[in-house]
Amino acid sequence: MTEPATGASETSLAVRGLLLTAGVVALVMFGFSARYGYHRDELYFIACGHHLAWGYPDQPPLVPFIARLMTDISPHSLMVLRLPSDIAVAGTVFLTGMIARELGAGPKAQVLAAVATAVSNVVIGSGHLLSTTTFGLTAWAGTLLLALRAVRTGNDRSWLWVGAVAGAGLLDNDLQAFLVAALVCGVVACGPRRIFRSPWLWMGAVVMLAMWSPYVVWQAAHSFPELTIARAIANGSSGTSAPRWQLIPFQFVLAGIAVTPLWVTGLIRLIRSPSLRWARAVAVAYILLVVVFLIESGKPYYLSGMLPVLYAAGAAPVFDWWRRARGRTVLAVAAVVVVVVGLPVTLPIVPPRDLHNTPIVALNYDAGETVAWPTYVDEITAAYSSVGSHPVVITRNYGELGAIDRYRDPARLPAAYGVQNSNWLWGPPRRTTSAVLAVGFAQWRLTPLFADVRLVARLDNHLGVDDDEQGVPVWVCTGMRQPWPTAWRALRNYG
Repeated sequence: MTEPATGASETSLAVRGLLLTAGVVALVMFGFSARYGYHRDELYFIACGHHLAWGYPDQPPLVPFIARLMTDISPHSLMVLRLPSDIAVAGTVFLTGMIARELGAGPKAQVLAAVATAVSNVVIGSGHLLSTTTFGLTAWAGTLLLALRAVRTGNDRSWLWVGAVAGAGLLDNDLQAFLVAALVCGVVACGPRRIFRSPWLWMGAVVMLAMWSPYVVWQAAHSFPELTIARAIANGSSGTSAPRWQLIPFQFVLAGIAVTPLWVTGLIRLIRSPSLRWARAVAVAYILLVVVFLIESGKPYYLSGMLPVLYAAGAAPVFDWWRRARGRTVLAVAAVVVVVVGLPVTLPIVPPRDLHNTPIVALNYDAGETVAWPTYVDEITAAYSSVGSHPVVITRNYGELGAIDRYRDPARLPAAYGVQNSNWLWGPPRRTTSAVLAVGFAQWRLTPLFADVRLVARLDNHLGVDDDEQGVPVWVCTGMRQPWPTAWRALRNYG
């Protein structure tokens, strides 16, 4: 056992206030979870859940496993599918309050930190969907809480729990590895370096690596496809990819204007406050993550896992200022901004038929990816019927394949094959036909493989929503030039 950090927090935990805040946000997420339809990623997770494995080209196994579990319980219920995300959001909110306590915040300031997390754009936007981001936020908050508590109390046995939570986070998303590495660098830079002498720290590391190892082994056995996908994302292949210069400005968008003062204050306090010198490694970790994600062209939301600890660090001084200034007007303005500006963008409040009259899809990419999938499948079915020769159906992206799996009428449309990420591993088609119906491909991808490529349709959501599927082509291809295994290698889409 080592000595506890100076400036340790001994304030009481605002259990009732945190439970109330967490419960309200969970109910809100649950209430809106069935307003639109499946997100393209959710359709993919469900498909992956039907092919359970220790890994996939683009992700660890946790979320596909959850998707499988929830669809086994209720195959077509969005509310059931998204219930684990609702619980995870509540957990993140509660953990933020606990982190605030570790950093010296009183009960009311703890609730303020929790509320800031609850109304953050990234938390609300991801929390009503089944998403790796949602569980990643919870894993980061849990890792940071336990690491701060281990340092503050000097209870080295806590590093076992840090390792277990970090390991669980690694089964959700590899971003957890960046957090762990950044925290280690932060401790090396500004202490407390004494923790490296604790055998419990190294046992925690062993626990974390043991939990992560099945996924790493899977990646190694498949030549680490995630590295290829990461490079493709850095080059802009994902709908949520963004130029490097947007990384820092986008943090204000992910948080939301109303709660930006908390995380900015929290970062400054972690850097400068003598009373939080023992926790300065967290500030260093944040700065390192900014640098790394700038260099690697990471998506802006990659940093969002740090928001709870920054809110927690900023809650006490912001609450003290508000109390001294009697800032009721500021609180009212912040509430109006959240309700009028934030929630309609991040939650499925606006009816789908009215989305095209708003900037919502431009501001929130994910909103556009949750509408019109049944319409698209109906149009693919109509194109299939027009061919008349029972073609093989292939899709360019996993959203299209997942939607066909979910909404097709087996009597009118056969199961499809896909070439993106995990979908590609499940191909190629097992039968040869005279025609192929190809959904979403650029013509130049098909002409080297087929003698004739003819456009038969373009998908239309009939909502005027500019999502990723609007206007994509549907082709009928005949005269296959190569056998399927060779053609399949040429069509692979890792990104």
